[in-house]
Amino acid sequence: MTYAQSAFLGAIQGLTEFLPVSSSAHLALVPRFFSFPDPGLTFDVALHLGTLLAVLIYYRGIWTKMLIGAASEPRSEEGRKLGLLILVTLPAVVAGLLFEKSAEEAFRDPRRIGVCLIAFSVVMAWAERRATHRTTWRAASVRSLLLIGGAQALAVMPGVSRSGATISAGLLLGLQAPEAAELSFLMATPIVAGAAALKLRHLGVADVNGPFLLGVAVSALTGFAAVGAFIRLLPKGGLKPYVFYRVALGLAALFLAP
Repeated sequence: MTYAQSAFLGAIQGLTEFLPVSSSAHLALVPRFFSFPDPGLTFDVALHLGTLLAVLIYYRGIWTKMLIGAASEPRSEEGRKLGLLILVTLPAVVAGLLFEKSAEEAFRDPRRIGVCLIAFSVVMAWAERRATHRTTWRAASVRSLLLIGGAQALAVMPGVSRSGATISAGLLLGLQAPEAAELSFLMATPIVAGAAALKLRHLGVADVNGPFLLGVAVSALTGFAAVGAFIRLLPKGGLKPYVFYRVALGLAALFLAP
């Protein structure tokens, strides 16, 4: 892995982990389009660590408040919110442990990824059209939050997108768009942390080299920027730009991938 490849893939991961365009699809397609070697497990760890840092830093205030509040008084409002976030991530954790490897292998073919990108674009467009924007995620029912958590489990299939699935579900269940996005990113935090922790145990000291550290830094910086830009622009532009992009990438995967 060269420094240029490390920086490029780090930027791709940082931008696509949180935008509703599917990071797993990009990391499967980009090496094919540009004839990159397989980055392997080591670099996968670097990318996950970078995006974990990005979302932790961006939402540091919310996480700090929830953790301190839950530690001092587990039955407080902050303790309740932390408990709900843990609860709604469980469907994705179970799906990841049971099906992630088989789903990635089944959808590794670029044409299948392309179909998934395009098909879920239709779901995102439909969800935005049906959105009522009534409430915040903190005021949502436990049933609604569990349904959103279940939608996150669909992201085991490359091309779906974790944020695309959760934001779409949130909109259909009455969440305001920025609230659906915030919930999506908060829900992603323990998932990304768990994925990084599982893979980190396979890492040796020799693996932490220059390209590894560059990948962490670039994915963290671009991930932080992507979250901030998405939250600011979502109320104005909605999901349409990402729907169009997904369709274009899906068509490229269908017809251009080797």
